[in-house]
Amino acid sequence: MSKFMEDCAAFMKTQPFELIRISQIHNDGEIETLEFQQTNRCQNIYSGAKAFAMTAIGLLYDEGRLKPEDKICDILADFIPEGMDERWRLATVDMALKHRLGLPGGFLDIDCAPVSQFGEDFLKYMLTYPLAYTPGDEERYADGSTYMLSRLVTAVSGEKLDDFLWKRLLWPMGFQEMAWSHCPMGYPIGATGMYIHSEDMVKLPYLYLKGGVYRGQRLLSEEWVKLVLEREYTYEWDHTGRWFFKGGMYGQKQMGLPYQNRAVAFQAYGGNSDVVAQWIAEYKD
Repeated sequence: MSKFMEDCAAFMKTQPFELIRISQIHNDGEIETLEFQQTNRCQNIYSGAKAFAMTAIGLLYDEGRLKPEDKICDILADFIPEGMDERWRLATVDMALKHRLGLPGGFLDIDCAPVSQFGEDFLKYMLTYPLAYTPGDEERYADGSTYMLSRLVTAVSGEKLDDFLWKRLLWPMGFQEMAWSHCPMGYPIGATGMYIHSEDMVKLPYLYLKGGVYRGQRLLSEEWVKLVLEREYTYEWDHTGRWFFKGGMYGQKQMGLPYQNRAVAFQAYGGNSDVVAQWIAEYKD
């Protein structure tokens, strides 16, 4: 066990909560995992799933099939329902990535609301729901924004989000298992409900940390990685601007720390991810 993991284990003994497990990749070494609780191998990473959905957009961007400035209604022309607010025609892929679609905060959150309230067709429900503001005018965090990304991936590629990612990202990075919650029509939610091991979870921030290259194989362009980290598409920089992250409900966290040449991912159920992240950010080998 590395000194980092030994020190992490010691630090966690001082805290009033537990992690489930933590994984790291440091200095391009092998993945190292420390398990605090014996539980199911794959855990729901909640909003951490958004980083994977966002990356699917990046893969389409790299293939020249989608751009941030593309209009959503142009892509979904065959799915426009009667009664849609015409302001939807202003919405772009960039706005979906930035949670600026006009949706109320928390919209389409299957973790906090009964799924039955959204009906069978989540896309129709979203497009006919009264917009809270004109797309682009505000930023309100909503799972509906990422479900939209899931539907855009299918509209452009012809594949469901999870199938699309398996071929182009997860299999090349050696993922072992992954399952994703779906809407009643069979489309991955995108925003939550992704079940993976921390050893696979850590591979995504590592990929962005290394400029789109994983173990010598380029999977994302430098251009897309730069866009993500400059525009904060899902991954955000902490207030010091030194490390980027994506969190999830109940204490999930992905971290990329360029100054440590380290990527970290941890899973919890009730853990304080900010406390752990701060300890990691200040860690000195």
